[in-house]
Amino acid sequence: MHRIIRALLISLSICAPALAQRYIGEVDVAADNRMIPVRVSGATAELQALALQAFGVHGRYHVVPGGAGYVFDIRFSPAGAGQVRVDISRGPSGSPVASEVASGSSQRSAFLAAADAAVAKTNGLGLRGFFTSRLVFIGERTGHQEIYTSDVLFGDVTQVTRDRAIAMTPRWSPDGERILYTSYFRSGFPDIFEIDLGGYQRTTFVSFKGTNSGAHFSPDGRQVAMVLSGEGEPEIYVCNAYGRGVSRRTYSDTVKASPCWSPDGTRLIFAMSPGPQLYVMPAAGGTPERVTYGVAKYCAEPDWSRADPNKVIFTMKVDDNYQIGVLDLSTRHGEQVSKAPFDGVEACWLPDGRHAVYTARTATTSRVCILDTVTGKSTPISPASFGPALQANVWSR
Repeated sequence: MHRIIRALLISLSICAPALAQRYIGEVDVAADNRMIPVRVSGATAELQALALQAFGVHGRYHVVPGGAGYVFDIRFSPAGAGQVRVDISRGPSGSPVASEVASGSSQRSAFLAAADAAVAKTNGLGLRGFFTSRLVFIGERTGHQEIYTSDVLFGDVTQVTRDRAIAMTPRWSPDGERILYTSYFRSGFPDIFEIDLGGYQRTTFVSFKGTNSGAHFSPDGRQVAMVLSGEGEPEIYVCNAYGRGVSRRTYSDTVKASPCWSPDGTRLIFAMSPGPQLYVMPAAGGTPERVTYGVAKYCAEPDWSRADPNKVIFTMKVDDNYQIGVLDLSTRHGEQVSKAPFDGVEACWLPDGRHAVYTARTATTSRVCILDTVTGKSTPISPASFGPALQANVWSR
């Protein structure tokens, strides 16, 4: 038992940096030519609040106070049950740019679809919207680590588990219908569980001797990469989508953590000690190749962009803080993209390949934030009143 606990603590030391004592708030940036000044409004109080929140977190846009000097005027209005209309005009001439009606299961979800349509029509960089994305995350509002889901602006929050046990690293299936996560719920040891969101039925995915953690679906949903320690130190394994056919991929006396698939499913990236540093290897097996040199002494928690196969977001140590970095695999150049006075960890790409959600942490709490990796703008999306929220993972169509 002591060996199991020691292995888990070593593995988690890669994934859980020390906490800094800072206040978590917005990290704003001065508007520049990389940001489009816009005026946004809603015909109802709910739509007005959502419009200001959505375009306030998006780093491509600068919401102009008072509406002066804007390039686009973006207006949202109800268009029927579960429908929202977005009208876009060019300012100050007022010439029409686009008008579209978006549908959803509620006015809120219809607004998020309409906001994505507005981003597609106005960003000028070919970015797709991210507002219709969904989050799964760990929340501690009950005093225990439980699984929750929400929309990307932290609305429609739903508590999924009530285990009253340690839970970690929830991850979506590609179809958005299942969640894999690690919990001590059943055996008192870290096992991997699967939840079917259709009926909230939970099953044990894998439960081997030692630690079972870090489960991550492949992009096609047919395989799962994970970390198991039953044969000694934590190693990377791959199995099928039902937890069977488990096959070992790494062989060394060093700790591994946080496996993540390439967009085409042919490679895996993960963190490995010493350091740790980031390594890439064929998903079918082979020799891991280190991809972080001269970036930082600590590089961990990688997430591979689905929008750009050369971009990986990760956690890096900068002086006494932990910040978010982006690695370009084509050049092996990595740079710090968050500039917060608090620790930034556990980043996950949003579907536009520019923004990410991440955990902002202090010694007393944690909040989920949206980060613009181009400007460094960071905005909390989980309210302080919710309590600690962390380890958010993104699902998008």
